Amino acid sequence: MLAKWGVVVAGLIVVALIAVVVINTVRGRIPDAGPAPQGGNAQGGITLLSSTDTAPTGTDMVDVATLPAEPAAEGTVPEGITSVTNGPLQVVAYVDINCVHCADFEERHSEQILSWLDAGEITFEYRTVAYLDRNSSTEYSSRAANAVACVADSAPEAYFDVNQRLFAHYEQGELDDDGLVALAADAGAGDISACVEEGTFRPWAAFATAAAQAAAVGGTPTVFVNGAAVPNAVEDFETTVQEELDARS
Repeated sequence: MLAKWGVVVAGLIVVALIAVVVINTVRGRIPDAGPAPQGGNAQGGITLLSSTDTAPTGTDMVDVATLPAEPAAEGTVPEGITSVTNGPLQVVAYVDINCVHCADFEERHSEQILSWLDAGEITFEYRTVAYLDRNSSTEYSSRAANAVACVADSAPEAYFDVNQRLFAHYEQGELDDDGLVALAADAGAGDISACVEEGTFRPWAAFATAAAQAAAVGGTPTVFVNGAAVPNAVEDFETTVQEELDARS
C-alpha cells in the first residue's frame, strides 16, 4: 500500500513539475519588445476621449528593457499623469481584468464614466496590467490585456464596451481565447481571432505591467484624478471627480 501511494505522490509531483515547466515556457516566449496598439502611449495606457474614441499617440513600439531597473519611491506619481486646469479632467486607472476590486469599480462607476466621457468632461486612460497572472494557470490577465489591445488597435470604437463586458464577466470566471474573441465580436469589435491567437500585443501587456511596477503601483485598481491618487477608488471615485469638476465651475 505504501509503495502504491508513493507511486501516486510521485506521479502528482511529475504532473506539477510539467505544469510549471509549461507555464514558464509560455512566459519565456513573450519578447520584451513589441508593437503598441493604436492609441497606445509610452506608459502602456490607452486614453478614451469619449466612449468610442481613443487619443492618437506617436508610440509604435515598446520595450521592457527601456524601463528603470529600480522602482520609483512609493507615492511617486507615475509619468504621464498631470494636473490640468483647462480642458477635460484627466483620469488614469491601473486595472487588471482578473481583479475582483476592478470589477467592482467598473460595476459601480462605468455608467457615470460613460456620461462624463461623452459630455467631454473627462478623459479616461486604462493602463491594463497583468499583476494577477500568478493566480491563473492560463495567464488570463495577460491574455485579456492582449485582447483589449487588439480591440483598441482594430476597433477603437468598441474599446470601452469590451472592457466593460470583460469586467462584468468576472464572476463567471476566466475566458479562454475563443471566449475572448466571441465577447469582442458581440461588442461590435469584429474578428480579433488572429490577434488573440498570435498574442500580438502580449509584449505590450508585459510592458504595461513592468511600467506600472517601475512606477511603484502596488495593486489594482489604482486610480488618479487630476494628478492625485484616489485613496479608496472603489468607494470614492465619483465623489472625487465631481468635486474636481465643481471646482472648475
